[in-house]
Amino acid sequence: MGAEKPTRDDAWTLLKKHIQDDALIKHSLAVEAVMAHFAEKFGEKDPEKWRVVGLIHDLDYEKYPDEHCIKTREILEDEGWPEDYIRAVQSHGWKICSDVEPKEKMEKVLYTIDELTGLIAASALVRPSRSIMDLKARSVKKKWKQKNFAAGVNREVIAEGAELLGMDLTEIIQETIRGMQNVAAELDLKGNL
Repeated sequence: MGAEKPTRDDAWTLLKKHIQDDALIKHSLAVEAVMAHFAEKFGEKDPEKWRVVGLIHDLDYEKYPDEHCIKTREILEDEGWPEDYIRAVQSHGWKICSDVEPKEKMEKVLYTIDELTGLIAASALVRPSRSIMDLKARSVKKKWKQKNFAAGVNREVIAEGAELLGMDLTEIIQETIRGMQNVAAELDLKGNL
């Protein structure tokens, strides 16, 4: 790829090369949509970059779950991706599988919403409508308190991310829902509304 900026098409091609699992692809699409939503909300100059980073953030997870965030660096370096994209991807695993602390706003958003998209998807699927389109932040917050619900979701990371961003957790949940609503059909979260 050289020194040029990776496009969404570049990211999608790479994603499909490294990930076959449907659930992981849907997760990547959810994170991409939420990153694009936050980039727009914050008036970022390069929303495509946010989108691309969201799409490829779990590139190594299917094949190398025990080396998550480490193998992604190798893959992206081999593909000639810019360092700031690589760093952003690695930062979402801070304190879990990476020592790269999220510093840029884009990195902080990725760190915060990665786990949150899973909690929101799970919350939507247990609704009578099975839809994200009528999901409200308060419903997600009720599920948040039930530790056995979506137990794999690291709530501490989400809360710490909200603090890093200096944003209220309810607002982050609501904005994440809005981002995911933009791709509800692709995520199979349109439900029966």
